[in-house]
Amino acid sequence: MIDRSMELTKNISFRLATMDDIHNLHYIESRSFSAPWPEEAFYNDIAHNRFASYVFIEVDDVQAGYCGVWIILDEAHITNIAILPEFRGSKLGEKLLCKMMCLAKDAGAKTMTLEVRVSNHIAKSLYKKLGFQEGGIRRGYYSDNKEDALVMWVNL
Repeated sequence: MIDRSMELTKNISFRLATMDDIHNLHYIESRSFSAPWPEEAFYNDIAHNRFASYVFIEVDDVQAGYCGVWIILDEAHITNIAILPEFRGSKLGEKLLCKMMCLAKDAGAKTMTLEVRVSNHIAKSLYKKLGFQEGGIRRGYYSDNKEDALVMWVNL
């Protein structure tokens, strides 16, 4: 039996998102989250936010996921990380987050932060595996159901 995650690693690439990718970012976002960001949010970040970058992870030239980051001075903040449902379970989220950690470090970031739903045990497990520590709680952070967010951070 062939391990699907090993098969996928042969054809993985990363690519910086451009203005032409806004619709694809939103597509992945809307397939991944119950309260997706609107396309306008991606447009505003890419067009007007000099601190923002979005990177796709591609498998055989198919955009399987993306990660957004704001890098301000020496701190990086993950805005979102999303993998399409059909690509989950293949360690693509881990590969993508590792790539973003390296890119942030190369850009001068010393720390990285993110928020995660307190109920998202799979994501929290991944973040802990990559060295993120729990930093605090943002009460009622998520607009769709007022769920709390766990703030996590890591030294790069």
